[in-house]
Amino acid sequence: MIKVLIVDDSAFMRNALTSMLASDPEIKIIGTARDGLEALEQVSKLKPDIVTMDVEMPRMDGITSLKQIMEKNPVPVIMVSSLTVEGAKVTLEALELGAVDFIPKNLSELSINIVKIKEMLLEKIKYLGKKGIPKRVITKKPSATTFSSSQKTKETITAPNTSTTTPVMRSIGDRKVSLVAIGTSTGGPKALQDIIPHLPKDFPVPIVISQHMPANFTGAFAERLNQLSLIRVKEAEEGEALKAGVAYIAPGRGHMKLKRPRGIETTVTISENKEEYIYRPSVDAMMLSVAELFPGRALGVILTGMGNDGCKGLIALKKTGGRVFAQNEETCVVYGMPRAVVDAGIADKVLPIDEIAGEIINSV
Repeated sequence: MIKVLIVDDSAFMRNALTSMLASDPEIKIIGTARDGLEALEQVSKLKPDIVTMDVEMPRMDGITSLKQIMEKNPVPVIMVSSLTVEGAKVTLEALELGAVDFIPKNLSELSINIVKIKEMLLEKIKYLGKKGIPKRVITKKPSATTFSSSQKTKETITAPNTSTTTPVMRSIGDRKVSLVAIGTSTGGPKALQDIIPHLPKDFPVPIVISQHMPANFTGAFAERLNQLSLIRVKEAEEGEALKAGVAYIAPGRGHMKLKRPRGIETTVTISENKEEYIYRPSVDAMMLSVAELFPGRALGVILTGMGNDGCKGLIALKKTGGRVFAQNEETCVVYGMPRAVVDAGIADKVLPIDEIAGEIINSV
């Protein structure tokens, strides 16, 4: 049985979450709390396997309570977050402090999409409750001058089906790539913070990232990651050309794909149609376009996340001669998306999170 403590100042939310979770025979609601102070008492007394934590509460808010829980009685915590921009910033802070995931607190959608939300919540609670606190690693930040001018050489890439070439700066070495594509979901914000800020300022190729996240969250996340990083990080925009040393995060409102309309520049396109993809933004949608435009010259990286989004796209990328890295189980919050790739037999390397930045640097 997964023992759950529900913390929320709203009686409606406490009852709604209790009703959804108690319907599963593997889950037991062992208590509820109306604020952060009660949460501290209940965590110490009841020893839950997992906690759902509201952010805004009287007496003690969810962030303050989370900090003390992680210091005194570490336990997996899922934040219940509003979908506002401010809610996004607070949620990202919570994830940095040790929360394992978040669920949107949207009362209108809760009544409309109750079945979908219930299935997602039950799956997360059972997996995260059984796994416990993920392994924390400390990554060493590489020098900002990893790519010095003496290490670089200029190559040209011929765009598929055209005779046009475009110059790309790339370091000397074997099996170099022209683009890095990263896909992730649950646990992704922390995992990306263990990778992107550790890349040097003059990183020689573009990076595209699809992280399952609501629309209002991706802009705030890109801004936060940019503040921490030597390279530029931004939310991707429709029609913009990819530039070396810039990481583009797919906006949560749709699926990010790449195209080359004029045969030279690779640009971003954002599709807001659901299409056949369950998750938004879809990792598969991004990876399939990468495989098409960068045959044999792309590195695909799959990080922590539930489900198998990204596997189809990475199979296509691998078939073109591209390379694939997967995060290992020990350092994943959820070993779902990486497992699908590893089980498909297409991972060139399976790596702990603290080694991925270095392996990316060695590949470009």
